[in-house]
Amino acid sequence: MNIVKNWFKITFNKVFVYALVLLIAVNVVGVITEDAFIMKTVKPFFIPVFLIFFFFKYRYLGIAFISFLLFSFLGDMSSILFLEDVLIETSSVLYVLSYLYLLIMVAPKFKLLEAKALIGTYLLGVFLIAVYFLYVAHGVLSVVVSNKNEVLLFVIKNFTLIVLTFVSFGVYLNTQTKQSALFLTAVVFFGLSVMLNYVKLYYLNNWSLELLDRALYATGLYVMFIYIMNREVLVTKPKQVQLKDRYPSDTVLS
Repeated sequence: MNIVKNWFKITFNKVFVYALVLLIAVNVVGVITEDAFIMKTVKPFFIPVFLIFFFFKYRYLGIAFISFLLFSFLGDMSSILFLEDVLIETSSVLYVLSYLYLLIMVAPKFKLLEAKALIGTYLLGVFLIAVYFLYVAHGVLSVVVSNKNEVLLFVIKNFTLIVLTFVSFGVYLNTQTKQSALFLTAVVFFGLSVMLNYVKLYYLNNWSLELLDRALYATGLYVMFIYIMNREVLVTKPKQVQLKDRYPSDTVLS
C-alpha cells in the first residue's frame, strides 16, 4: 500500500511523466480513430505542453536549447501551415536547423583526440558504416522520388543526425555520465522517429508506424527536457580554513 501511496504523491517529475503519457494517449486516439484534425494538430502541442510544465519549476533555458525548441516547434507546425507539396521540404529544413543547435550544445564536450585509440577507432568505424548506409538509401530514394530537392534534404537531414549521434556517442564513451547518457538517448529517439517517418512516407503508410513515430518523438523531447533539468550543477561552498595565529613549529626570528 505504501508503494501505491508514494506513487500517487504528486511530484514534479511524476507530473512531467503524466504529461508525456497524456500526449501519447491523445495520439493513440487520433491514430486509431483516423481523425485527421487530431493527427495534424496534436504534434505541435508537444513542445508547448512540456514547456508549460517545465516553467512550473525552472525559469532558465539556454539560447541553443531555445533555438532547438523553436525550430522543432516550427517543424511540427509545418503540417498545419503548408500543403503536402512543400510540407516535406519545409519540415526537413526546420528539423535540420533544430538538430544543428543540439550539435552546438554537445560539440564542446566532444574530444576525439583525447579518447583512447580503441574508442576512437570504434567511433570512426560506426560513423563510416552509417554514412555508407545513407549513401545506399540515397541511391534507392533517387529512383523512387522525382523531386531532387526532397532527396537532397533527405541526405542533409540524415547526415546531420548521423553527426549528432556520432558526437553524442563519443561524449558518452568519454565521460559515461548520466547527462551524456540522457542526451544520447534523446538523440537516438529522434533518429528512430525520423527513420520511421521516412518508412511511412515512402514504403508503408501504416497507423502503427505513425503512432510509434510520434511516441518516439515525444519521448525524445521528454528525455531532452530531463537532460536540461539535470544540467544544473550544485556548487557547494568550500569550507573556510581558519589559520591559527601561531603554530608550535613557528620559528621566531629576533
